[in-house]
Amino acid sequence: MNNMRILIAIVLLAFCIAIVPARAERVYLDITAQDVRKVVVAVPWFSSPSAPAGDEKEGKPMADLLSQGLAFHGFIQVVDSQKYGGRNDADWKALGVDYVVMSKFETAGSGMTIEGRLLDVREDKMMAGRRYRGESKQSEDMVLRLCDSMIEEFTGTPGISRSRVAYVSDGTGRKEVYVADALGRGHRQVTKHQHLVVSPRFSPDGNYLAYSSYHTGNQNLYLTDLRQSKVTNAVSRRKGMNLAPAWSPDGKTMIVTLSKDGSPDLYLIDREGQVKERLTSGAAINVSASWSPDGNSIVFVSDRSGTPQVYLMDLKSRNAQRLTFEGKENSEPTWSPKGDLIAFSSLRNGQYHIYTMNPANPKSVQQVSSGWGDCEAPTWSPDGKQIAFSRRGQGKKQIWVMLKDGREMRLLYNVKGNQSYPQWTKAVD
Repeated sequence: MNNMRILIAIVLLAFCIAIVPARAERVYLDITAQDVRKVVVAVPWFSSPSAPAGDEKEGKPMADLLSQGLAFHGFIQVVDSQKYGGRNDADWKALGVDYVVMSKFETAGSGMTIEGRLLDVREDKMMAGRRYRGESKQSEDMVLRLCDSMIEEFTGTPGISRSRVAYVSDGTGRKEVYVADALGRGHRQVTKHQHLVVSPRFSPDGNYLAYSSYHTGNQNLYLTDLRQSKVTNAVSRRKGMNLAPAWSPDGKTMIVTLSKDGSPDLYLIDREGQVKERLTSGAAINVSASWSPDGNSIVFVSDRSGTPQVYLMDLKSRNAQRLTFEGKENSEPTWSPKGDLIAFSSLRNGQYHIYTMNPANPKSVQQVSSGWGDCEAPTWSPDGKQIAFSRRGQGKKQIWVMLKDGREMRLLYNVKGNQSYPQWTKAVD
């Protein structure tokens, strides 16, 4: 979305500045703490000059979207507005509410202004205020920007309600790549190859999507410019495997698996597909690379020990060390945005589940997914607090999401067909 078209005036309201503590003095919630209690938040209907107590026709849908965005982050319990009729003058303490988001909107021609204030019920004071200006057709985007700013007030990190997820779906009868936002809005088909497509991967800036497709009968690597919704070029058409692209943090190169020289090995290529360096060699299969956020290391999967296991490679020395030792198969490692954890899928006792580990301490392995079905292909949320993954069971495969410790596990998208290979990225303005 063009920043010139949506004049996002993210301003602390003048009369709030004096009473909102400086950010350095704030104490933020650690939503991943095991004993954390959900924050109870009320979101009255958005008011307007014509309906100061709450506009049901337009204000209620805005409040519903804001509520959905807040609840998505896993640590907020939004009070059902039916308990207080959507009004902004309820007895919040009697309802057990911790915070209230008071919001209003005003239209002028084709433009709209949305304003929100976060009130601390127990302290009886305002924590923050935000104002956004744009076109009326951008109202949902402005509401979610308000949501993400409110999340930042609680955690110190902006929310992810506007983030996006790419995935593969066979809803049309063929496996194609789709993209939607984290709340399930705006599902759109990106590829139309009408052939098997796998492993979509966003570039760090979120503008490009690399993936592999059997469009020509060979497993080629393609690159799509999401801003133009077109395939810009086939990055690699080498005979054999051109698989599993992993973008470098600076977006200038990718590590892919190529089998052009025999066994599938990891190669460093540039955006035009030119090989810069071969990273692995030998008879083993080497796939599924993921870069560390600082760009100094990668994790990948190799069967050099006899079964697929996760390895860590220092890119300067090329030394590789094995990280996983339990489970029949360990695969699909992905590094968290903060670099403190690696998520991967592991086959144990006949079932795949998602595990995490601190790469500095391979013994810190923890199972985080649970319940029925096979859980595979983990991907981190942009803020590093949640993990999305593919879950197979009950007759189909779908995308699920959970907090990084496994709490709040729930279905992400309920759409036609089977969904797999999720990949999460930040919002793009």
